[in-house]
Amino acid sequence: MELPGFVYRLYERRLRGSLTPGKLPTHIGVLVDGNRRWAKLSGQTTASGHQAGADKILEFLGWCQELDINLVTLYMLSTDNMSRSSDELDALMGIIANTLDRLGETKTVRVKPVGALELLPDYLANKLRELEASTADVAGIHVNVAVGYGGRQEIVDAVKALLLQGHANGLNAAQIAEDLDPDQLATHLYTKGQPDPDLVIRTSGEQRLSGFLTWQSAYSEFYFCEALWPDFRRVDFLRALRDFADRQRRFGS
Repeated sequence: MELPGFVYRLYERRLRGSLTPGKLPTHIGVLVDGNRRWAKLSGQTTASGHQAGADKILEFLGWCQELDINLVTLYMLSTDNMSRSSDELDALMGIIANTLDRLGETKTVRVKPVGALELLPDYLANKLRELEASTADVAGIHVNVAVGYGGRQEIVDAVKALLLQGHANGLNAAQIAEDLDPDQLATHLYTKGQPDPDLVIRTSGEQRLSGFLTWQSAYSEFYFCEALWPDFRRVDFLRALRDFADRQRRFGS
């Protein structure tokens, strides 16, 4: 047994043992960033980088299940990413579709799409809808798949839905505005009925949210990791959880 490997596993066990279940996040949001840079640094194709990132998602969800973290939102494709080259997008969407199939095969994952499905190819949008329906009764980990997602667009869609509902109920614009409050608007978000994320993790060293859960992350704790997503290790995840547990959370100040 190599000493570095032994030390690494010992450190990982110590980290795991230091975590208190009551101090773990209920809902984690993850920006799975760095797949393209990983591919470039390793001399592989962009598609290979996206595939390595997809494989990491399955591994990451297993870590969450081990720790009884049962709500995860994965930022897999933003509305801004939709402007990438058609060749890259076609390959990426195919990888996402395959990943969705793999999630469904586990029989332990409940999937909910969050995003503007009308922006996606029909086959991918339909797969997301079908997987949501077929996993609706799964008691395992709940995974929000953010594909074709933008935080500003989500808020716009929520406002539109709220206005249309008010109109259907016979209310005019002034009446809708008078009754409007944050809780009411939140009932029209893609994640309606779910707790907001306690912890948002972004890999690749970038320190911005890029429109991820713009509304829901108002009081989230953020953790930025230097590792590119395909290189993100269990020990990196445990460090993020330890950092979260050590923070004194403040709401509203």
